[in-house]
Amino acid sequence: MKQKVKYLDAKITRLILIAIVFMSVGLSIELYLLEHYEGILQFIPIICVSLGLILSLILFKFHNTTIQILFHISLILMVASGLAGIFLHLKANYEFEKEIRPSINGIDLFMESLSGALPSLAPGSLILLALIGYSYTLLIKQQT
Repeated sequence: MKQKVKYLDAKITRLILIAIVFMSVGLSIELYLLEHYEGILQFIPIICVSLGLILSLILFKFHNTTIQILFHISLILMVASGLAGIFLHLKANYEFEKEIRPSINGIDLFMESLSGALPSLAPGSLILLALIGYSYTLLIKQQT
């Protein structure tokens, strides 16, 4: 029975790694196609995603404490980048809405900021990727 559980854990770990790879590559391509690299602030999510992808692949091959710590740091950076991105997108949309419609206020302004030109909640995908990455490390810890 224990051997069956280990086999299942290994399969789940591989599936989560595949999800991390596909999500990381997809996010990187999307950010590139959106030309999300014009300034240093716009380049940060690409760096975070790339770093997380590289470390997740290394961690899969070498279950090393140092790599795990570095991977956790990259996940924290991903969450911070996602939160900052949500804030920056909302702020830019807010400023744009206030500029084109100075009389808008309150909930209407907030709703327009959410649905503005910049996808306000899109940076949340970095947070989701970090949560998937964290579950990956939990499974790896369980296996060792």
